[in-house]
Amino acid sequence: MNIKRWIVRLKRKQLVPSIVSLLLTLSVLLLVRVKYNQVPGSSDVLLPLGNQSFLKHNINCSSIYDMDPVEVGKSLVIRRNKVEAEDGSLIDLMDDCSLFIETRGYDDVCISEEEKDFPLAYSLVVHKNAWMVERLIRAAYSPNNIYCVHYDQKSSAQFVTAMKGLARCLPNVFISSKHEEVFYASISRLKADLNCLSDLLNSQVRWKYVINLCGQDFPLKSNIELVSELRKLMGANMLETSRPSSLKKQRFMFHHELKDISFEYGKLPVKTQQEKTPPPHGIEMFIGNAYFVLSRDFIVHMNSSTVVKDFLAWSEDTYSPDEHFWATLVRVPGVPGEVPRSQPDITDLMSKTRLVKWQYLEENLYPPCTGQHVRSVCIFGAAEMRWLLSYGHWFANKFDPKVDPILIQCLEEKLEEKRKLFQSRTALTCGKVS
Repeated sequence: MNIKRWIVRLKRKQLVPSIVSLLLTLSVLLLVRVKYNQVPGSSDVLLPLGNQSFLKHNINCSSIYDMDPVEVGKSLVIRRNKVEAEDGSLIDLMDDCSLFIETRGYDDVCISEEEKDFPLAYSLVVHKNAWMVERLIRAAYSPNNIYCVHYDQKSSAQFVTAMKGLARCLPNVFISSKHEEVFYASISRLKADLNCLSDLLNSQVRWKYVINLCGQDFPLKSNIELVSELRKLMGANMLETSRPSSLKKQRFMFHHELKDISFEYGKLPVKTQQEKTPPPHGIEMFIGNAYFVLSRDFIVHMNSSTVVKDFLAWSEDTYSPDEHFWATLVRVPGVPGEVPRSQPDITDLMSKTRLVKWQYLEENLYPPCTGQHVRSVCIFGAAEMRWLLSYGHWFANKFDPKVDPILIQCLEEKLEEKRKLFQSRTALTCGKVS
């Protein structure tokens, strides 16, 4: 028995150094392959950005789109690593704006005559993950568009610095003149968009439509495709607007107070037993979501309307007013791009503004989430790319590089492919960003 134990111990002593040596060797080889991408089968590529690096995964996006099981399986392995670029690396890159513009490809964006005559405005209400915001802007970028960025007053100093860097380096990106401390489901979320809308109206760009985005949105159409779709609206607005259920009516029938609560966002509007007066001017209430595609004429009218100002003041103490404010105003008779009150409900699946996958509707209205759920909303996974691009919506929510970086990378590639395909059929203007 003693001899057997001695033999086992000896084998362990000989085996451990061998394993350690093997692991060290493999680690060195992997580091070399990642850094230089010289060994076939490397999983990641570090693209040089000056003295920084941008992680690009070695994945075949066409195979992901075609639901190739091997490539989809590979994406699942990659996303387990949860590698994410830090805000600081973007700040460092933007120290040299010329380098940032060149390496991120803003100089390569050309525009057609159709795009040139139809500039768009964006309101981005964001609070974290600077690289994700930059990738969102880059995916929706056109040199003749204009982008307003509203960062939360609670955002980290590093994130704020990164947002200011984007505005410094890109001439058509600017920071909103007024900032809100945004709390979930409160009036502050609506006011953040209103701050940007006011600034956008005062800009020199004569944009045709304005689109609002958050930091976990991503486009499903290239700019030239989106312009083509928006032209067909002929001045109409695009957003969800439906008659409220009895449960949703509770949101605006009772006074709500913003209170500290054990919750992710710190504060939340809490319903009281105090009933509210009916909405002003005989307004009929509709509900929708926070996302919109609104015409310039509608925003101009809204900015000077007493009805709108009174309705905004009335909405101050409601729950999630951004989810009834826009949906109701587009139903007001006589507004530019009006949706008549007699028209049937426009649901989130009918409105092209945002494709969202709710957990309780999976299997019935759409396929299961392949990413993960947060508060019943799906954060999309790579296996949903084909579904996302085929459904017909213009934008989708939610995306997170910590959940699935492959999907975001592949959507970037697909959008670039579609942009070049559509633009190949028309004359282009290409100019330097300065």
